[in-house]
Amino acid sequence: MGQTVLPPTILITGLSGSGKSTALNVFEDMGYYCIDNLPCFLIEDLTLKTRTGPEQIEKLALVMDGRDPSFFSSFKTTLTLLEQARGEVTTFFLTARDDILSRRFSQMRRSHPFAEELSISEAIATERQRFAAIQSDNQHIIDTSTITPTVLRNTLQKICGISTGDQPLPVTLTSFGFKHGVPSDIDLVLDVRFLPNPYFEPSLRDLTGKDPEVAEFALANPTGEEFFRHLEPLLAFLLPQYQRGGKVSLTIGIGCTGGKHRSVAVTERLREMMTDFKVNLHVSHRDIGKE
Repeated sequence: MGQTVLPPTILITGLSGSGKSTALNVFEDMGYYCIDNLPCFLIEDLTLKTRTGPEQIEKLALVMDGRDPSFFSSFKTTLTLLEQARGEVTTFFLTARDDILSRRFSQMRRSHPFAEELSISEAIATERQRFAAIQSDNQHIIDTSTITPTVLRNTLQKICGISTGDQPLPVTLTSFGFKHGVPSDIDLVLDVRFLPNPYFEPSLRDLTGKDPEVAEFALANPTGEEFFRHLEPLLAFLLPQYQRGGKVSLTIGIGCTGGKHRSVAVTERLREMMTDFKVNLHVSHRDIGKE
């Protein structure tokens, strides 16, 4: 399947608390240059500077809304300027029920931009009324009242012609040693300290898990073979589930005691095993050389 050509310019707007920042993050993950809370008076300069020259931006996603005092009076002119400068503009309008918006502001402990002299309920009603005057049939309207951020992500990707399953999941395999600390940025940890330890073999101690002798000692045994018989189908099941759940990348940490022998050997075997997986694979060995 060929790569879908996405709209070059995305405009996200809607009610405060409806999930616009979450939506903007989705487009950032899709490779868009993203700007939140852009005031209308900057739109002409922005389109001029990003259209040509070294500042040219191919894919642009903007959040513009009622936080800008001139937004409602300038919206139609702003949209026209965007279309004239960048061609097709896809507009998303996010909304939610009043009770949901009120609850979100209570949980976020943030003030509504219209609530300076109004109650939350009055501010929501006022903003909704002002948006009603500028809504058009060309907007994709998404009600976020009952959907999760993951469902919102999938909805936006579907509108843009992207299926999550069509995109290879970026996966990083990182070997490490527990004695040097567990990496803080990993999503899944495989503790392989149960495998035979080459450290206690004098002829293998100074080698690493990249050396065939070490890999054979650690993995070519009933324990290692059984481990991989379980691990391959487990990862084949888990990776698509993480992707469907909204993960845009996954880091798997493989740990042994020092990060030199067993974890490296397992990581290198995983590199070979995952060549048939639908992933963009990156491998790093954090602790080789620290001993």
